[in-house]
Amino acid sequence: MSDHVTNRARVIPLRPAAPEPSGTAPTTDAPARAARPPVLVPRRGPAAPAGPAPTSKEPLWRDLVGDVLRRERLAQDRTLKDVAEAARISMPYLSEVERGRKEASSEVLAAAARALGLGLTELLSLAQRELTRHTRAQSVRGRSASAPSSAARYDGMCLAA
Repeated sequence: MSDHVTNRARVIPLRPAAPEPSGTAPTTDAPARAARPPVLVPRRGPAAPAGPAPTSKEPLWRDLVGDVLRRERLAQDRTLKDVAEAARISMPYLSEVERGRKEASSEVLAAAARALGLGLTELLSLAQRELTRHTRAQSVRGRSASAPSSAARYDGMCLAA
């Protein structure tokens, strides 16, 4: 004879089960409930950050670089597959870099830039211009035009390894 094994996964609850409200009579299936803990579903919805909400979201560096890569690729009428093969990068990874989902290494960025006929310096300079443009637009919206912002006075770029 073979032992019959059920196809039920063991569920370990993250939080203890809520106690039953007082005044209710125990049911006959209480032992079955004890053997099978309830499945807890995580709550959905954004967690509210403490403090005031920012008026405008700053772009991430990976988003800016990805936008530049995609814009250059499309300006050359090249496919994602073509550029990925020329850069010797997997097509899904290059797609995620373009969409700002992955923080690419300098080697990957240099390879993608070379495949597009750019140098790494050119790619990063284009991304820096996008960041400066966004920062200036944000400072104009957030401050009066007479008060110069530090971002408007300094257009340099600093990268740390």
